[in-house]
Amino acid sequence: MSVPPQGAPRASPLPGAIVARERLDPSSYLDLYRAVGGPVQWDQRLRVAEAELETLLADDATHIHVLRLDGGAAGFCEFNHVGRPAVELVHFGLVPAFQGKRLGPFLLDRALRAAWSHRPERVWLHTDTHDHPAAQAVYERAGFKAYARRMETFPD
Repeated sequence: MSVPPQGAPRASPLPGAIVARERLDPSSYLDLYRAVGGPVQWDQRLRVAEAELETLLADDATHIHVLRLDGGAAGFCEFNHVGRPAVELVHFGLVPAFQGKRLGPFLLDRALRAAWSHRPERVWLHTDTHDHPAAQAVYERAGFKAYARRMETFPD
């Protein structure tokens, strides 16, 4: 994504839905990470040492935007390297109970606008076949364009 989102910000699809940047402690972060990522096999942050996760979460270049519905966490976007030319959207997703309600595009739009307010040259992400089937279409509608596709293999 080499230009910020265009047009008016997406309206909230449900009353009580808000997106805001939050500073999460490791326990709260991992609870939300598991709730969102468990069904799609996220494990990256589960393999990080606690001290390393604390450092990452405290870093001013790490921005976590949480979608809350009536106060409860429904999803999040995590950006790394905010304030630098290339910002990475590291994690994006919804708790399964909140999928299919147009909350994903709302969360992504609001979080991307916040990331672009720091004037990067580009925002990028890496996705894979374990992501939600609708994820790629949501990314494309948000303004991302495919840069490369490749088959990766990992040892068991």
